[in-house]
Amino acid sequence: MKFHPFVIPFIAGVVFLLILIVFRLKQWLKGLDRKQHFFVKQNFLSLKTLYAIVEVFRESLLHFKIYRKNPVLGYMHMSLAFGWFMLIVFGKVKSVLYAGSFFEPMWLSIFFNFFVTSNEPYPYAAVMTFLMDFFLLIVLSGLLIAFVKRIYSRLVGMKKTTKHILIDRIALVALWGIFPLRLFAEASSSALYENGGFLTAGVAQMFSENFASIVELPLWWAYSLSLSIFFFTLPFSRYMHIPAEVVMIFLKKWGVKTNEHHSGFTNIQLHACAKCGICIDACQLDFAASQKNVQSAYFIGDARYNKLTEDVVNNCLMCGRCHEACPVGIELTMIRQQYRNKKEMPGKLYYNYVDLNGYHANVDIIYYAGCMTHLTPGIIISMKKIFQAAGMSYWFMDEEKGVCCGRPLRQQGFVQQAKDLVHKNLRMIHGANAKLLVTSCPICYVSFKEEYALQIPLMHHTEFIESLIDDKKISLESKAITAVYHDPCELGRNAQIYDAPRNVLKHLNLKTSKCEKNNGLCCGSSLSNAVLDLDHQIKVRDNALNVLLEKNPDVLVTACPMCKKAFTHGHKVAVMDIAEVVAKHLNEVKTKKQLSEKPEMITFAK
Repeated sequence: MKFHPFVIPFIAGVVFLLILIVFRLKQWLKGLDRKQHFFVKQNFLSLKTLYAIVEVFRESLLHFKIYRKNPVLGYMHMSLAFGWFMLIVFGKVKSVLYAGSFFEPMWLSIFFNFFVTSNEPYPYAAVMTFLMDFFLLIVLSGLLIAFVKRIYSRLVGMKKTTKHILIDRIALVALWGIFPLRLFAEASSSALYENGGFLTAGVAQMFSENFASIVELPLWWAYSLSLSIFFFTLPFSRYMHIPAEVVMIFLKKWGVKTNEHHSGFTNIQLHACAKCGICIDACQLDFAASQKNVQSAYFIGDARYNKLTEDVVNNCLMCGRCHEACPVGIELTMIRQQYRNKKEMPGKLYYNYVDLNGYHANVDIIYYAGCMTHLTPGIIISMKKIFQAAGMSYWFMDEEKGVCCGRPLRQQGFVQQAKDLVHKNLRMIHGANAKLLVTSCPICYVSFKEEYALQIPLMHHTEFIESLIDDKKISLESKAITAVYHDPCELGRNAQIYDAPRNVLKHLNLKTSKCEKNNGLCCGSSLSNAVLDLDHQIKVRDNALNVLLEKNPDVLVTACPMCKKAFTHGHKVAVMDIAEVVAKHLNEVKTKKQLSEKPEMITFAK
């Protein structure tokens, strides 16, 4: 059996890593809640497992999502992950071809060129030698990009890179040393035995035979030690994302989701973060308000090492831009909310409920404006005009105010109190015997959609107005007015409502913005951030306005009362909610006709 003492550090690192990964995996899976365990057992032996394997290949090795966001970064990650994977695979094939058995010593494939010289031929030797050098070159090219990224990130399309703790730095130095040391170790052996490929043999020309004989063994020792250090540090560093991401992909394919409570799945996601820094570039608190070290990469790192502070937990707009940017698909917003959960609410519950007796209205529609909409009454006036124009009977559920959807409480961590509000609101909604619930606030819309067990359809007023136009219940006058539409965070990234508002605004000259749809910008007035002061909120708002108003539109249109209120105080340009735009441009002839004739009931199939 071929053996040399320099392989011992490598063997020790591999054994340690495998034992610790199995231990961690057991802990994570044990920490899944009952519902998550059910999904794993239900779907383990299903096609979803095959789909997970395909996604692991696409994302953990080829990194397609990163490619779509940044091709240079995509190549860097692919070259390191896929290139190293192929070195392992072809190294194994190469050693099997040489040994004639699958059960050759585990270190033979890693240190093959040291143990096998040119006078010991084996099948397909030339092909395998070429492939090994080719994939080593791929890895080294990615390593060069990683080095450039660490020194000057803008050259690879990133404004910032993450700050690393000590264990991350040790693992990073070890990782960066593995492949150059492998190249020079194989080159030294090639200089002595002529067993290298196009790359290693080329580098070997720099070695004299005497020099090669001196440095060969130290280089192989250095290569083995570098591998060992990386394996020993991996479970405690950001590189734990390599196995954790694979586990996360399988669990997601099996139907496991992040809920409001911390679980083993949360821990898996925390470790699946590679701290690539893409979420930092996406964060408005960083590039607009200069709020550092609170971004998701830092939040996850602090959570992983139990170093979280209240400021890092709470200083977040919860706008979803980081979640949208994350190439791994970690549910960053929900995880941050888990760390905000509080058992008790200080003081008395501040929502005074209307009398629950007598709200059985038997109307077509329940209209729920939302707390923030009451602060921008022009939206409510416009919605009443639209209801009247369409001839729709409705019950204004929160006309007397004092009825909250519960989401602000939930976002601040008061989950149980939010559930109490949901229970009370459901009694009122279902007691009205209506056919549809319409809300003007995207925050309320998401709350009703995700946290309520509604027995009737739900629409945001952008969807509702689109339905009215499609069913010819109302019509709009075309106007030669230039407008730009702002996608509210909750309505856009969270609720995925992008087309309805744009379809409604077709009667205007609608301009595009470089930050729209899933790349939309937050207005800065998020209810989710209770620690951001007014000056920094204004910086976030002004940054968004600068982007939205680049083409000098006549009007800035949004579909969120909070966004409208924020933008109105930030610029002289007219700022309107989409309901106000529609109410202002209603075709008066059509409106009068609808008021004199009883319309057919609108369908709510959407």
